[in-house]
Amino acid sequence: MPSIPPEARRQSNTLGIALMATAVFFFAGADTVAKFLAGAYHPLQVAGMRQVGLVGGVVLWLLLRGTAELRTRQPKMQILRGLCAGVSASLFVISLRYIPLTDATTIAFVAPFFVTILGAVLLKEPIGPRRWFAIVAGFSGTLVVMRPGFAAFHPAYLLVMGSAFLFAVRQVISRNLARTETTVATVAFTAGVSAALLGLVQPFVWEPIETGHIALFVMYGAFAAMGEFLVIKALEIALAVVVAPLQYTMILWTSFFGYSVFGHVPDGFTILGSIIIMTSGGFTLWREHQIGKRRAEEARLSAEATPGSPQE
Repeated sequence: MPSIPPEARRQSNTLGIALMATAVFFFAGADTVAKFLAGAYHPLQVAGMRQVGLVGGVVLWLLLRGTAELRTRQPKMQILRGLCAGVSASLFVISLRYIPLTDATTIAFVAPFFVTILGAVLLKEPIGPRRWFAIVAGFSGTLVVMRPGFAAFHPAYLLVMGSAFLFAVRQVISRNLARTETTVATVAFTAGVSAALLGLVQPFVWEPIETGHIALFVMYGAFAAMGEFLVIKALEIALAVVVAPLQYTMILWTSFFGYSVFGHVPDGFTILGSIIIMTSGGFTLWREHQIGKRRAEEARLSAEATPGSPQE
């Protein structure tokens, strides 16, 4: 099996960084628009329009690439992932009606810690003391942002935690699906199932969209779809350990947009909590990468040591 030249790998990583950075910008823009719209429309209507945008992006992709990659061997898991995506998006948009954008974004970044815990519980993946420390530190940073027991605490913070947990469930399911499913199939099923789920509630929450807000709804769906596909492309061509930490720049973007659009200035608690979460989250991503490399090397050595195993 030919190896990828170092220069080509560096170029792929550079392009991957650019794609991930752009994706984060689009996601931050989408969340900013969602917060604005959630103040004028029912949050479930807003979340539903986001998923419609994702479906539109999938349809466009399929028109360009064809439907050959849509086959699935695990339809039940695909449906479960779509349900998690729909409920997760809904909880997050509902929270935006009540709490600052930066706070919601910061708390949502506890998702990687949930992923690690679920991996240990469901997939029996071992967690060493250093990663446990990072998880505890990350959740401590979340408590700093939420400030339970203080007047600034709002129950909507718990909705963001629920959203992050379901996002983590979705990621764990993705690990299982990756063995048999294409990325396009997974994204398509997630978009379709989540849009169908939120479509069921639209007759009960739908409000006529004002003419001046049509462009915002279109922008919201387009930004979400662009972000989703740029992330997929970034992870296809670059190392995850290189591009994944760029997700944390979303806190900077939402802080900027939160101030520019809504006049929200992150207070000391939010800034401190953000630093704790980003540091512990970055360490967790790095450890995941190191453990993955070690396991791959162990598997390679085991295969080479097996009599009669094919040699590359």
